[in-house]
Amino acid sequence: MLTVSDPQLDAVTVSGETPEPVRPRWVRPSYWALLAATAVLYLWGLGSAGWANSYYAAAAQAGTQSWKAWLFGSLDPGNAITVDKPPAAMWAMGLSGRLFGFNEFTQLLPQALMGVAAVAVLYATVRRSSGPGAALLAGAVLAVTPVATAMFRYNNPDALLVLLLVVAAYCMVRAIENGGTRWVALTGVVVGFAFLTKMLQAFLPLPGLALAFLVAAPIPLWKRIGALAVGVAAMIVSAGWYIALVALWPADSRPYIAGSTDNSLLQLAFGYNGIDRIVGQNQPGGGFGHGPGGGGGPNLFFGGQAGIGRMFGQSMGTEASWLLPAALIGLVALLWLTLRAARTDKLRAGALLWGGWLLVTGAVFSFMDGTIHPYYTVALAPAIAALVGMSVAALWPLRAQLLPRLVLATMLAATGIWAFVLLDRTPDWLPALRWVVAIGAVLVAVVLAVGGNRLGRATAVVALAATVFGLGATVAYSIETVVNSHSSGPMPTAGPKHDMGFGGPGGPGGPGGPGGFGKADDVALGELMTGLNNRWAAASVGSMMVSDLELKTGASLMAIGGFTGGDNSPTLAQFQQYVANGDVRYFFDRPAGDHGGPPHDPHGSAGDITNWVKAHFTPQEIGGITVYDLQHPH
Repeated sequence: MLTVSDPQLDAVTVSGETPEPVRPRWVRPSYWALLAATAVLYLWGLGSAGWANSYYAAAAQAGTQSWKAWLFGSLDPGNAITVDKPPAAMWAMGLSGRLFGFNEFTQLLPQALMGVAAVAVLYATVRRSSGPGAALLAGAVLAVTPVATAMFRYNNPDALLVLLLVVAAYCMVRAIENGGTRWVALTGVVVGFAFLTKMLQAFLPLPGLALAFLVAAPIPLWKRIGALAVGVAAMIVSAGWYIALVALWPADSRPYIAGSTDNSLLQLAFGYNGIDRIVGQNQPGGGFGHGPGGGGGPNLFFGGQAGIGRMFGQSMGTEASWLLPAALIGLVALLWLTLRAARTDKLRAGALLWGGWLLVTGAVFSFMDGTIHPYYTVALAPAIAALVGMSVAALWPLRAQLLPRLVLATMLAATGIWAFVLLDRTPDWLPALRWVVAIGAVLVAVVLAVGGNRLGRATAVVALAATVFGLGATVAYSIETVVNSHSSGPMPTAGPKHDMGFGGPGGPGGPGGPGGFGKADDVALGELMTGLNNRWAAASVGSMMVSDLELKTGASLMAIGGFTGGDNSPTLAQFQQYVANGDVRYFFDRPAGDHGGPPHDPHGSAGDITNWVKAHFTPQEIGGITVYDLQHPH
């Protein structure tokens, strides 16, 4: 049976101490060079494209104006309604704004730093099972995955989610080494905070983490099961404290939980952000719409057609699948190499952990019928990166044997050919690149397959060429993402601009995303609200109707009905009481003919409020918007 070893990683034992690996001199400078390059990639021109997703940016701004808004993730400092996610990501952005002043750069800075930290933690995790070479390659692959480059320069919660899940993987790897319950408990704590970032998506890597511990931890089976039970308990406490806080806090003294039907976090988690997204109940999914650019098929803004090919399809393929074929081949290779290894073998444990993460997350994303967007694939990037780094590092020392070098050659050739397919989807962008990458990768793969056992002094050259051609396409796509950033609105995309089939490259409503005030004169509206001391300067239907104006003026604006105007908050009776108390001064309504964002004729409480305002107050046109002064009825 083949064995996996690297003489550079042999341990030396110091009396009375745990054996430590001997690290080659190139490891430390290479590690810091990787982190420095990642920081440059993620920080370059950060904030130059604007606020990114104004929905979350407005919530972060509210958190700099009100500690209650910061605690609950409220969209406005008047605390009418929260965003449709838990507030952990808002906490980071709000604190950054309070410390450094709130602007485009400071609210995106936490996400960029989270990206650098994720690369560092992934390096530390992979190094413990596969050595520094595998760790460096894994870190590099994560850093230059296009969707990671986009999301670590963006203000959606995904950046924090990925960082926390990679930290959870590190904690579990430490737990697997000695069966320590404390490390399992810490894993649970981190996953609990990941739940407070993006709810049930935080649980997708758990089967892989649990399986790896159950198989490989060096303690008896019942102790392994007990340790995992402790981890589950820690996870419940880590997430549950905040759920309890929201539940026990008087509902009339906090903002409404957006996206929920009963003003609770648990319903939001298992409804709008949970089961509904999987089964598609009342949510647009991959089969929704046939808008421009959709090619008459499923709308690409919602992930394309559900099925086994979704991760490779038109919507998601260029975001994260560049090295997905190599990762899947590498996973099979790792399991084969460790087939007869001891139960506690670290390499197999790593393969189970990252393989479980990749397969479960990929399967859920592939077959869910509810709302899913291409940028969700950033959750796959750490697992893809780890499997590529681990498998290449395991196979490379065995290249003198025919089968390992054939597997290496297949991984490289598949990467080059798949890069050609992905690059061909934007044929006008660097048209020669796809040919260079594909031909180069195939030629180096042939050299590996035919002469990999006798490369001699050319070994380093071949390894460098394989790295360049294997990562060349994804590096170019990531650089394009940074240089020509177009990830505004709620729909960030990586690489060159391309139509996602729902109003242009920026998603709904074009580059500005859904909502906004169309051709509104923000200066005129800002002057209208200057000097007001009402709890809300104005109210309007839909959060994206008001978030841009909140960011430009700093005013507190009520988003009636939340993101799309569909939440039952506030009710007509509550809004009438706000008006009677003088809590809200103006009502903004989109003029006829402006159909961006939420429906012009909303239903539910938003519709009731709109109709009541129109029936009792006089409209006037200010800055291209229909304005009703709620202090002056007919």
